[in-house]
Amino acid sequence: MFNSLQEKFDGIFRKLKGRGKLSEDNISEAMREIKRALLEADVNFKIVKNFVQQVSEKAVGQEVMKSLTPGHQVVKIVHEQLIALMDTGNFKLSMDSNRINTIIMVGLQGSGKTTTTAKLASLARKKFTGIRPLLVACDIYRPAAIEQLRVLGKQLDIPIFTDSSRNVAKIASKALKFAEKENLNLLIFDTAGRLHIDEKLMQELREVKKVVQPDYILFVADAMTGQDAVNVAREFNDQLEFSGVILTKMDSDARGGAALSIKAVTGKPVTYVGMGEKISDLEEFHSDRMASRILGMGDILTLIEKAEKSIDEEEAQKLADKMRKNQFTFTDFLNQLAQLKKMGSMEQLLGMMPGMNSKAMKNINVDEKEMKHIEAIILSMTAREREKPTLINGSRRKRIAQGSGTSVQQVNRLLKQFEQMKLMMKKFNNPKFLKSGAFPF
Repeated sequence: MFNSLQEKFDGIFRKLKGRGKLSEDNISEAMREIKRALLEADVNFKIVKNFVQQVSEKAVGQEVMKSLTPGHQVVKIVHEQLIALMDTGNFKLSMDSNRINTIIMVGLQGSGKTTTTAKLASLARKKFTGIRPLLVACDIYRPAAIEQLRVLGKQLDIPIFTDSSRNVAKIASKALKFAEKENLNLLIFDTAGRLHIDEKLMQELREVKKVVQPDYILFVADAMTGQDAVNVAREFNDQLEFSGVILTKMDSDARGGAALSIKAVTGKPVTYVGMGEKISDLEEFHSDRMASRILGMGDILTLIEKAEKSIDEEEAQKLADKMRKNQFTFTDFLNQLAQLKKMGSMEQLLGMMPGMNSKAMKNINVDEKEMKHIEAIILSMTAREREKPTLINGSRRKRIAQGSGTSVQQVNRLLKQFEQMKLMMKKFNNPKFLKSGAFPF
């Protein structure tokens, strides 16, 4: 995410930090490079102009020029301005379990609206107490959209409302009555999209808005389309006045133009970002965390939140006890891999660590295939072998390699690494070792 922008900012700031003192010429040169980097990231030209002007004004102030670390001060100013540029104004969705809450999802075809509708329903059910969602299929032009919503609803055990009517306002009205009858209190309307904006689409959406009187209208945009997404957002906002934006495919967006421009152009904040294909891959948008990611400072808070959602506290305590007693087994290891996978890809997780900018990531070989091989090897072991790896002799290693589609060498390597890990755990848990001062942390 934002790889190219991260890389360019990293180079600019390294130059600034390398100088003991800064002159106005140094800062002007850095501002030209920042301007170029933002334009290449497909950020709106007017926004870039204002951004650079505001940073320049603060950067040439006496406080910065006379500072002992002027380069770091400039980075701090850029960080603050990025936060201001994407500021959400503390916007958050709120739900009341004692009434029917309504959200209308709008956007062009192909933006990921239907999948995001299901993701949002799943997230709301977990986040808000007593929320019982209903997915409403209002896309009457794309039959696949209704079927897609039905499949997602079944997967999440969330009901969906469909109707044979060709009038979306009537469908919306019937859905409200159905929700009241079935005691469902969150309706999310998946509306039709188009390849481009037309008056028929907008009229239809205005009619749905009039019937539903929604608490929120959320505009869904593909982050990878950059300025196109921003321009479409402006038009949708002019016609419907939406509440906020959900940017999809943010994990694949190397530039970041949409995320950096959309608030300034529409006046409406980014509320959520889609970070992958899984239902759980919808994150709340925080401007300060996103600014830190762009500048390669990591995002520890989101990493902690992911861990809290994915890792069972009781299981974690049991595991810690086992590790202390040197009773860690391959079954435990397999469970840890499963919990880690729930948090996202290794590349995503490493990207949230401070200092893990795009350049640092290039030096780390994140091999997701290797993780799958390890999982396959452990799954090819018997339950007894997982608990007691010393049983795994030559013939068993051949059987495990064949069963996992790997080589005997790969099985040997995993067994050796596992034993080394257990030895390290045993060493670290030895009081004599800790008292010796040899503990590296």
